Amino acid sequence: MHMKILLKSRVLNFRYVLKCRLIHPLSKKFSSSSNGPSSRELYGKIVPFSDGSNQDNLRKMESVRQSVDDVCLVLETGPWGPDLENALSMFVESSQPEFIVKVLRRLKDFKMALQYFRWVEGKTEQAHCPEAYNSLLMIMARSRNFDHLEQILEEMSIAGFGPSNNTCIELVATCVKSRKLREAFGIIQTMRKFKFRPGFSAFTTLIGALSTAHESDLMLNLFHQMQELGYEVSVHLFTTLVRAFAKGGRVDAALSLLDEMRSNSYNADLVLYNVCIDCFGKVGKVDMAWKFFHEMKAQGLMPDDVTYTSMIGVLCKAGRLDEAVELFENMDHDRDVPCIYAYNTMIMGYGSVGKFEEAYSLLERQKRKGCIPSVIAYNCILTCLGKMGKIEEALRIYEEMKIDAVPNLSTYNILIDMLCRVGNVEAAFKIQEAMKEAGLFPNIMTINIMIDRLCKAQRLDEACSIFLGLDHTVCTPDAMTFCSLIDGLGKSGRVDDAYRLYEKMLDSDRTPNAVVYTSLIRNFFKWGRKEDGHKIYKEMNNRGCSPDLTLLNTYMDCVFKANQVEKGRALFEEIKALGLIPDVRSYSILIHGLVKAGFAKETYKLFYEMKEQGIHLDTRAYNTVIYGLCRSGQVNKAYQLLEEMKTKNLDPTVVTYGSVVDGLAKIDRLDEAYMLFEEAKSKVLDLNVVIYSSLIDGFGKVGRIDEAYLIMEELMQKGLTPSIYTWNCLLDALVKAEEINEALVCFRSMKDMNCAPNEVTYSIMINGLCRVKKFNKAFVFWQEMQKSGLKPNTITYTTMISGLAKAGNVIEAKGLFDRFKGSGGIPDSACYNAIIEGLSIANRTMDAYDLFEETRLKGCRINSKTCVVLLDALHKADCLEQAAIVGAVLREMAKSKHATRFY
Repeated sequence: MHMKILLKSRVLNFRYVLKCRLIHPLSKKFSSSSNGPSSRELYGKIVPFSDGSNQDNLRKMESVRQSVDDVCLVLETGPWGPDLENALSMFVESSQPEFIVKVLRRLKDFKMALQYFRWVEGKTEQAHCPEAYNSLLMIMARSRNFDHLEQILEEMSIAGFGPSNNTCIELVATCVKSRKLREAFGIIQTMRKFKFRPGFSAFTTLIGALSTAHESDLMLNLFHQMQELGYEVSVHLFTTLVRAFAKGGRVDAALSLLDEMRSNSYNADLVLYNVCIDCFGKVGKVDMAWKFFHEMKAQGLMPDDVTYTSMIGVLCKAGRLDEAVELFENMDHDRDVPCIYAYNTMIMGYGSVGKFEEAYSLLERQKRKGCIPSVIAYNCILTCLGKMGKIEEALRIYEEMKIDAVPNLSTYNILIDMLCRVGNVEAAFKIQEAMKEAGLFPNIMTINIMIDRLCKAQRLDEACSIFLGLDHTVCTPDAMTFCSLIDGLGKSGRVDDAYRLYEKMLDSDRTPNAVVYTSLIRNFFKWGRKEDGHKIYKEMNNRGCSPDLTLLNTYMDCVFKANQVEKGRALFEEIKALGLIPDVRSYSILIHGLVKAGFAKETYKLFYEMKEQGIHLDTRAYNTVIYGLCRSGQVNKAYQLLEEMKTKNLDPTVVTYGSVVDGLAKIDRLDEAYMLFEEAKSKVLDLNVVIYSSLIDGFGKVGRIDEAYLIMEELMQKGLTPSIYTWNCLLDALVKAEEINEALVCFRSMKDMNCAPNEVTYSIMINGLCRVKKFNKAFVFWQEMQKSGLKPNTITYTTMISGLAKAGNVIEAKGLFDRFKGSGGIPDSACYNAIIEGLSIANRTMDAYDLFEETRLKGCRINSKTCVVLLDALHKADCLEQAAIVGAVLREMAKSKHATRFY
């Protein structure tokens, strides 16, 4: 490289000397020769021959152009170093501002341009001119390298000039084209930081792009900045913002913008009214859409076809068909030529509610008015018939439509879709053949419909068959094709097949998107292969695919469900680190995961963090937070949030009420819980078994058995079936109240209602029978439990062993104790104490002593009563040595107890 630069330097030096010293003599020589080239031939241009000054200027221009070429040639050899600097030093013009600008405009690599820029700066010891700085920023924009943007802008600010409008637009437009909208937003903020005034078009270009990306908050921020800078904003700009906020369901913000527009004496035009009608209507604000419709007429603006079609569509979507029909008839009454769009919308409206006769009559009315119904009208009817499962009628209409309109690709796709949905794949293939006969060939959308519907119907082999049968020269699978099949295979448990298809996608040069990776991660976790799920996420990052918020939310949800709490926390922080903004689902997943893991106390802090971030809280978010607060015992705060929901016009659901009722019942505030339960009933909510069970459990635990019974009776009168948890709550209440006969009746009723008892049920019954000393009956339940194939837990074993021992059935108790240990069970202190006492009373003294030593060895606590019973038995059996040891232990226990009292 060193030699290459030196040789090029010599060549350039020779060319430079030739230009400076020999150009005039050579020109004269050529001009005096009859066969030599003329000046026009020499320079490749036709110039006037008025005098020698024009020729001198031309020569200078050519000289400068050649020098620029030579400098660029030197810079392209790179890398930067002393040799390259020496080569550049040979050009005397290189310090001229015009020359520097010309060179910069030719360069493409920003790093090299910046080094040249700094080298010239050091060489001349002068600041660059505005054109040089703007040229450098242009290179920065083209190369999309904004690392030095703030530094360059700061220098320009100190020098007293700023970027030109064209430069501003280019910087922003480059980011917009590469879909880096937040980076574009940051560029404008950096300009504002140095008190520059970004160009009007830079603002509007970015606002338009943000509108498409649904980034309404950033749009509004830019809009206000434009106002601060004194730019005159138009109705069109207001329209763009209103559309964005209304489409996102942020009605208050959209209305606020409309108020601001009116306060600035702007009058809404027809386009803005149409946007308001359409957008507000589509988010469910139908009355507001009506208001705009009437307001525009009051303002002297006549509704056009777009207005009527939008309003009719809004009313149909909201189920207000009568109003839609009335508006349609008013519009159509005096018109000789029907509005095709309104007709199609009304036909779709009729079809969506199953009024197909009315839809068909509109087709006939169009014909009477001399307008043949379009294929779109028929496609609307076919779509609605398909959604309602009227397949035969849809096929009949398909045959009839051929008289008026030629079926298009969408028609065939609609038919294929509906047939695949009901699993009639053979008929779908026949439609595909008819499509080919009509000169249309299945496009990738057709294939995607078939594969997607078959996957959802769990007919994966047929979906795979279609995929494998694709002729890639005619119809190449796209990302959607792979994604549908990968997801279908994964959901059905065929995760290895899904992964192999993902590898095939890579082999076919298709770049998997975040949707594909989301599916793979979710399904690997779903089928218990969490390590593979983590590997997929790493592989995605290694391949340069940036995760979106949906993927990270899904991944975080999977991680929390796999009990990897710290990993879940880390993923939430990763969302923010990647420049994404956690949404309401992100927080809901985090809160639910932490609550489940026992960190419910963090709920309230996260809830207020959501509020501070300005996140729109929906019912699901409130329910998650309320559940977390109730789990952590913060029932008062949960109650407050329930009331807050009402003030925000968010209707509490049965889940909301269920959480608070359960929370109140658990802290014995049963009267409040019951009042809230009655409130939920008054709202005609479909109350579930869970909320009834909470009250039964609450009333039962405080001994209010009659009320627990009444709640159970009401539950069954509502046609609900008590769950095993419900029965266990009632049985536990009866056992604790020593109403064992009632408990036995309930147990029989439970079995009569085909609700199979579980381990908890038998444990409750065994415990209750032992408490009232019905040990033999308890043992019957124990045997029944064993026959049912249920495995007793430690508490059940302890209860049964203790009961048998107290009843004098020591042999059974010891056998049960040994069986418990043999099955891997770990007896607790209560279990050891019970069997030691039983063996002591039954005069199996040495067996009792052996267990006494085992208990001490395992570190389990021995009761003083157990020691006394064992000591008495040892004395009776003349086991004086063992008695001395037990006596010593008993004395130590007494000393320890005395010391504890003293201190």
